[in-house]
Amino acid sequence: MMTEKDPNQSHEDSKKVEPENQKEEQTTSPEMNESVNDATESTGENTGTTNQTTTSDAAKQETNNKGKKTKKHTFSFLKLIAAGVIGSVLTLGVVTQTNYFDSEDGTTVEPETATKSTAEQVDTSDSSSISDIANNASEAIVGVVNMSEAPDNPFEQFEQGEKGNNDNSESGEEVQKGVGSGVVYKVTDDAAYIVTNNHVIEGASSLKIALENGDKVDGEVVGSDSLSDMAVVKIEGDYDITPLEFGDSDSLNNGDGVVAIGNPLGLDLSSTITSGIVSGTNRTIPVETSEGKWDLDVIQTDAAINPGNSGGALINMDGELVGINSLKIAENGVEGLGFAIPSNEVQDLIDELMENGEIERPQLGVGLQNVEEIPPYYLQQLPDDIEEGAVVLKVDDQSPAEKAGIKPEDVIAEIDGHEVKNVQEVRSYLYKEAEVGDTVTLKVYRDGDTKDIDVKLASS
Repeated sequence: MMTEKDPNQSHEDSKKVEPENQKEEQTTSPEMNESVNDATESTGENTGTTNQTTTSDAAKQETNNKGKKTKKHTFSFLKLIAAGVIGSVLTLGVVTQTNYFDSEDGTTVEPETATKSTAEQVDTSDSSSISDIANNASEAIVGVVNMSEAPDNPFEQFEQGEKGNNDNSESGEEVQKGVGSGVVYKVTDDAAYIVTNNHVIEGASSLKIALENGDKVDGEVVGSDSLSDMAVVKIEGDYDITPLEFGDSDSLNNGDGVVAIGNPLGLDLSSTITSGIVSGTNRTIPVETSEGKWDLDVIQTDAAINPGNSGGALINMDGELVGINSLKIAENGVEGLGFAIPSNEVQDLIDELMENGEIERPQLGVGLQNVEEIPPYYLQQLPDDIEEGAVVLKVDDQSPAEKAGIKPEDVIAEIDGHEVKNVQEVRSYLYKEAEVGDTVTLKVYRDGDTKDIDVKLASS
């Protein structure tokens, strides 16, 4: 007699492996299980043939059950995938239609994507484009042509010498010495006034002013100053020119956009426009002038400034004149180092030039030279540790220095307690820290001793 397995144990094994089959087997009643078991036992006792048949049928049934299980597995797996897809679709649908999510503490949280989708327009109405600036300012930018007398013909001089004629009378002919730029800053009913650099007009026998429309008119120097490198030129007539308005150069910041307009390399490239930024403010550059060395306060820019741009305009992005282009550092390997005189300083200078024709500065009335430039033989009265200062070479008659008792060979070491190392520092203190009528105290070395001498400054 064959021993059958416990139906309950079979049920437990099926329960562990086939979750879906569990439900079907649990629907079979205990009575039915007992009948099936009895029938199986009796059939096995009667004949081996019947037992073999039953075993074969059982194998077939097992095969059918495996197929059913496989189909159920596949169907279950497909249901899981379908459920996941449907859930994802529902979730995406809710998210795209929802602007805000609620956090655990009840506060409302805006999703990051909502912030990114919001764009703000930048208001640029307060500043002009470079094209607008150029169109509005170009008519106020002029060419300044320095005319000088033509040199004498050496062959004519030789012929005159052979004939015994030593009359070197002027021929009256003029030639172009140089070309710079200028800015019309004031227009009246009968004249226009132009600000430019002193070095543009210096040494000219006459001036020609080239206007934007191509006309050339005569210019007259109203006033000029070598140290500040400023000059004012007047052209007579009724001109339909909109002058360029001054801006506040003190409000400039590093990185601010600027535009330079002028005539680089001459009138063939008139009204050339270059742009850049303010590279530095409150710069001080030592320069050589016809009156000696001077420290020029300037604005640094990387806008291209070339020969011929001198006297031209440096304009901010509001179309205002914030500087007069004056110089650049021209050395091999150096680019983008241009400098302009600040507009706030320019305005003060041109007001005085219009009124007096020159810049009035306090003077001592002496001729000076740096200690280091004097042979030591002539400075034997100086202490050994004194290697800097300004030596008095001459004293003008009736000058403030003469009246105060300053003498040649005195060495100025201090002014009002401020050490001065050279002639340039003497000028700088007098011109920037003192005024006409002020009394300053000079500390000088004389015959091995030091003296304090008070000097009342006069006008130049």
